[in-house]
Amino acid sequence: MSTLRLILGDQLNIRHSWFSAAERGRSDVLYVLMELRSETDYAWHHAQKVLGIFAAMRGFAQALQQAGCRVRYFKIGDADNQQDFIQNLRQLLACEQITQLERQQADEFRVEAMLQTAQNELGVAVKVVDSEHFLVDRAAISQQFATKIPRMEFFYRALRKQYQILLDEHGQPLGGQWNFDQDNRKRWSGQPPAPAWLAHPKDLSALWQEIEAAGVKTIGEPQAANFGWPISRSEAKATLAAFVAQALPHFGAYQDAMSTASPTLFHAGISFALNLKLLHPLEVIHAALDEFVAGRVSLSTVEGFVRQILGWREFVRGVYWARMPGYAQLNELQHQRDLPRWYWDGQTRMNCLKHAIDQSLALGYAHHIQRLMVTGNFALLAGIDPDQVDAWYLGIYVDAFEWVEMPNTRGMSQYADGGLLGSKPYAGSASYISKMSDYCKGCHYQPKLRHGEGACPFNSLYWHFHQRHAPRLQNNPRLGMTYQTWRKMAPEEQQATLLQAEQYLQQIDQL
Repeated sequence: MSTLRLILGDQLNIRHSWFSAAERGRSDVLYVLMELRSETDYAWHHAQKVLGIFAAMRGFAQALQQAGCRVRYFKIGDADNQQDFIQNLRQLLACEQITQLERQQADEFRVEAMLQTAQNELGVAVKVVDSEHFLVDRAAISQQFATKIPRMEFFYRALRKQYQILLDEHGQPLGGQWNFDQDNRKRWSGQPPAPAWLAHPKDLSALWQEIEAAGVKTIGEPQAANFGWPISRSEAKATLAAFVAQALPHFGAYQDAMSTASPTLFHAGISFALNLKLLHPLEVIHAALDEFVAGRVSLSTVEGFVRQILGWREFVRGVYWARMPGYAQLNELQHQRDLPRWYWDGQTRMNCLKHAIDQSLALGYAHHIQRLMVTGNFALLAGIDPDQVDAWYLGIYVDAFEWVEMPNTRGMSQYADGGLLGSKPYAGSASYISKMSDYCKGCHYQPKLRHGEGACPFNSLYWHFHQRHAPRLQNNPRLGMTYQTWRKMAPEEQQATLLQAEQYLQQIDQL
């Protein structure tokens, strides 16, 4: 009897029970990893995303071999690589005399459905195990979220209690409140200095040449000669350690800030490693908690960080698995406009969007407020087709895997799920961007103008969005003040604002 264990590119969890000391010594187990065109081509991915995942996979395979495991690795350019999971598995089953296939649950619905469908075709017993990464069981959360999705805040509080995080001896939240979000919305003026992310420079030029030779089409800059993302567990742990020591103390206060002076500010830079499973969410959480216990980080800061990992990350996964595949077709607001061409090249006169998009193309990264309140906000206000917005976010960010990207994009950012995930659309005018960033300084457009020469498109589009969706949104209690402000405007002001928005929408590719 021989067992084949399939490892996907985002399942690089060396702490999985598959790789225990006892398991590593088994000669009857063959570990298989594959670089596939079926995975590079289903979306147009950032060059650093493809490069980083392949490099991490190769490093993981090498580590397994050094630990005494039998490994079969399909490189993207191998002559016998059929560029498809099922075809490669059929080939291995035949030549390796495999009698059992084992795999971990795939995190993306597309891959899980494909592997489930193939199980009856492969002719061997198939065993599916947990990935041993997430903090909530997938079947349980899918069932819990199937009929009614709770508000994230209550979901988060339940997990705080389950994992005994930031609670006093009576099981109540430290500081007397569960959420310190109101304390974490400061604009960054340049002080304290924002630390640079810990660099892991490595030359991946040879791998990049393989990727190009295979015909893989990508977007963005590969940075292959000086690739900085962590692609091993040791690099990921070092990145986490550097973050908690240097940036975490100020993460809370400035987590929503944006600046042309620093693309990363006080953010962690661990999401890529975390989503590849090079890091476990609990070790990330406890690294932050240790800093709080040592008195080096405030309660509001550590709570804000923990909420992102323990609360939001687990929550969006629950929404995804409870509501797929239908979630991918939701378009509650019936938005149909094409994504502006400058989302792909950054050639826009709107400074906030140009900066966020240029940064994304160069780094494969933008932090959550840049994604939500700049690129996502504009797409929402302009009525962009959520299918196209999904594809852009999934492709351009190195940490974007569909289970985490789609609920954030289609749900929170674009409100295409009609409020399943968020209680209101995250729409904002130029005043929010001006308040939280220095992007408006020197911009072609004026952030205080609704209409007229040089008026910021965010302003007129903001009111155009709310006016055209008033039948659906005006009774939302969280939007009461917005509609009250609109109704108080003089009719000529309303008309001029809506006319300006219509003009901008007609020339959207030239903004």
